[in-house]
Amino acid sequence: MGLGADLEPGTILAAYRSGLFPMPLDTGLMAWWSPEPRGVLPLDGLRVSRSLRRSCTRFEVRVDTVFRSVVAACADRSRSGHWITDDIAAAYVRLHQLGWAHSVEAWSLDDGQLAGGLYGIATGGLFAGESMFHRRTDASKVALVALVDLLGGAAGAAEGRLLDVQWRTDHLASLGVVEVDRATYRRRLAHALTLPLPPAFA
Repeated sequence: MGLGADLEPGTILAAYRSGLFPMPLDTGLMAWWSPEPRGVLPLDGLRVSRSLRRSCTRFEVRVDTVFRSVVAACADRSRSGHWITDDIAAAYVRLHQLGWAHSVEAWSLDDGQLAGGLYGIATGGLFAGESMFHRRTDASKVALVALVDLLGGAAGAAEGRLLDVQWRTDHLASLGVVEVDRATYRRRLAHALTLPLPPAFA
């Protein structure tokens, strides 16, 4: 939808509230995206398999304890599809310091190590997921299950809270992610922004 601009907190927050998010092109130029269609995870539509439920018992979930470490793990240049630049990472760390960006972390109960997690932006009833990672099987999925719970699950869905995942992939679709057209997304976004932050992110 656009090219250029800066990564100041106000710029990024205004973008999310307008249905946009930043992701650089291969050339390094910053681009602002509004996918058509958009991937969202209905809070009452998360698919939790029996094996994933078992996995949930093997991790402790924490919020915002090691935000920088989560971003660094997501930005690992050895990962396929690497897109998180140093500038992007720094911008979201700044947003975290200001209270807008949050991490949901899965810590192994076996050895107490950070095993996976995700981070994103919370504003009103919108949580815009940016990236996730795992070092242990299912750890990122456990963080996603916890995020849905933090957003209220079915009750959050009834209120109109919105969990944006940007694009639908086969992996995300297996967890319940669906696609909506841009007009529907913007309508749901406008309502979500009128809602209060979930307690975990307030």
